[in-house]
Amino acid sequence: MTDVIKVAVLGAAGRMGSQAVDAVNAAEDMELVAALGSSDALDALVEAEADVVVDLTVPDASEENVRFAVSHGMHAVVGTTGWDEAKLGRLNELLEKNPGVGVLIAPNFAIGAVLAGKFAATASKYFESVEVIELHHPEKLDAPSGTARHTAQEIAQARREAGRGPSPDATQTDPEGSRGAVIDDVHVHAVRLRGLVAHEEIVLGDIGQQLTIRHDSFDRVSFMPGVLLGVRTVGERPGLTHGLDGYLDLA
Repeated sequence: MTDVIKVAVLGAAGRMGSQAVDAVNAAEDMELVAALGSSDALDALVEAEADVVVDLTVPDASEENVRFAVSHGMHAVVGTTGWDEAKLGRLNELLEKNPGVGVLIAPNFAIGAVLAGKFAATASKYFESVEVIELHHPEKLDAPSGTARHTAQEIAQARREAGRGPSPDATQTDPEGSRGAVIDDVHVHAVRLRGLVAHEEIVLGDIGQQLTIRHDSFDRVSFMPGVLLGVRTVGERPGLTHGLDGYLDLA
């Protein structure tokens, strides 16, 4: 019989957290041992003897939460954005001191979104121009989204390896910033509209043709298969994995 994974969810009252609580409760190989809100003490994770901590909180709290979990020998699956290079570096240093612990930080848990990013990176090697548009609900705290940032970085790496330069752009003046953010030479545009959940569109262009790759999450339930995959796999992957694609067979 497969061992039951003891799971704690941080940010359990939030939109994503509440979905994760339901998904864990419905999984036969998991047991929800803690569901914490922003005011709850992290010591409850130790008392609950959690195997895996799912962090779906806010950028200001996520680093402390994950460091607490790692320091206490718990694996972590993280959907909170805001993990810059400095935070990732500090986490890697902590993981080196806790070699048996695994952490997955996923900008997006929707498997379709992960595939869209991979398809776009592959396609971008064959197109002169590429830009990313991400569209989310107006309560989202960060822009551009972690997914769009990750997609742009993957595209940039694929283009560098193929000897492709930046997309052509003759813009000389843009005082209002209408050309969007530039991440590794890839332009990224953020839209915030009521009624949206999470959407990404990668537009690629060349002479006489255009290719659009788009993924839409209409409901946060779309993220739960990825969250559960992370919970089931993280204990087998010591160290830091950045992106759910690290757990998928996408060779």
